[in-house]
Amino acid sequence: MRAFMVLLCVYSAAEAAMDKWTLWADGTRLRGANIYQRRVYPELDGPEFMGPGPVGPPYTQEDFYRLAALGANYVNISHPGLFTETPPYVPDLEVQEHLDSLLAMIAEADMFAVISFRTGPGRAEFSVCCLGDDWFDESYLNDEVWKDSAAQDAWVDMWRYTAQRYRDNPIVVGYDLMVEPNSNEVWLDVWDPEEFYEKYGGTLYDWNQLYPRITAAIREVDPDTPILVGCMAYSAVEWLPYLKPTEDGRTVYVVHQYAPYVYTHQEPPLIRSYPGVFDTDWDGVDDRFDRAWLEDLLSTVDNFIATYGVPVAVNEFGVMRWEPGAAKFMDDQMDLFEQRGMNYALWVWAPSWKPMAEEDAFNFRHGPDPDCHTDVATSELMDVILKYWKRNMVRPSPVEEVTQDGLPGEFALGQNYPNPFNSYTAIEFSVPRKEFVVLRVFDLLGEEVATLVAGEFPPGRYRAVWNPGRSASGVYCCRLEAGHVVRTRKFVLVR
Repeated sequence: MRAFMVLLCVYSAAEAAMDKWTLWADGTRLRGANIYQRRVYPELDGPEFMGPGPVGPPYTQEDFYRLAALGANYVNISHPGLFTETPPYVPDLEVQEHLDSLLAMIAEADMFAVISFRTGPGRAEFSVCCLGDDWFDESYLNDEVWKDSAAQDAWVDMWRYTAQRYRDNPIVVGYDLMVEPNSNEVWLDVWDPEEFYEKYGGTLYDWNQLYPRITAAIREVDPDTPILVGCMAYSAVEWLPYLKPTEDGRTVYVVHQYAPYVYTHQEPPLIRSYPGVFDTDWDGVDDRFDRAWLEDLLSTVDNFIATYGVPVAVNEFGVMRWEPGAAKFMDDQMDLFEQRGMNYALWVWAPSWKPMAEEDAFNFRHGPDPDCHTDVATSELMDVILKYWKRNMVRPSPVEEVTQDGLPGEFALGQNYPNPFNSYTAIEFSVPRKEFVVLRVFDLLGEEVATLVAGEFPPGRYRAVWNPGRSASGVYCCRLEAGHVVRTRKFVLVR
């Protein structure tokens, strides 16, 4: 089965010719979420928690259909790199196969993807996710990439190999070279960027000397796919000014935005709120934490954009779902991203894998109650996130606006053409007023086969195309939902 979704709004001829770079350089066009993937360690994870491996937790096709149906058009795949973490640094074919399967499912749901490598030669997961935790032995730590030139050379080779493999994949719209570079902490415990670069600039600890080499290697085999580069100190906003842009004209610079950590990662009892007054930066002085605070934080991004004339994106941000004022915090923050034309991906879109259901601090679908570990119908935080996702106007597969005189007077779903069909079929629908429209295909058992449309449309007439791939012959039902309006049509697939 191969289902193609369509664009979430008017898809003009100019957008039809859009290349991958335009998605990053021409205002906010990508709004979505991260998925978290790491290697499975059975001796630590047990037989079920992270799934059977080699990478987990498991995601299903339905997980990505649900994400797309809510309006997201972009998945940031936070994933192990394709090379082994220890010498000899060679491709790990099981990890590669896993990434291939994720990309296939994301394509099936008609979303774009960025490949972001958490680990690779000389870098293991445990210093990225879990530094200071006590559930694993120190022998699992591996941060040699910041001290070993051979590991850095292999990281360059890994990305050349990766780019050659995925350069022609139409949904891959970016390569994020390293998730949260962090030599400043793992080896040095230096948190002042001025001090760090004064002492360690130009050494192997300095990301500024490694990432340009990776960029050059990618461009040897792939001149087009955008490259994403975060700054040191886990890509914190305040370290962005110390990232030195290259001359590559298709590089996006990224930040991760979890500030202030004492609020976004606050466990009960919940004593800090947004807006509120508390010490946001561990200096012993209370700060007014509100939209103005966020504006001031993002002024660093403004200055970077103005200085270098490059796009900046936020490919991780979020808040624990129970924080007081979380909805308002996310609303203000996402609005500020939009004002700056920044693409963004929140942390995190959780899988439906039940053994991990209670690892859900950032799973907005579980609502604001820390003791709730199942999906809720709605919440203030969910409403905010979906409000912005519904602004998405572009997806890998196009929808065509049908030109006719006058605007339609009612919602309508036309009969598909051709019908019967065996490879693809076109479905026209009309929207008399601005409305959020969902167009789905079901089989006769009532099982959803594809979500074709999930987004806000202005008044007009549109044509979507469904390619059923390997779907079986039979009768299918197409269902249009727009507000309280429902329209259905049946059509026949003949093999």
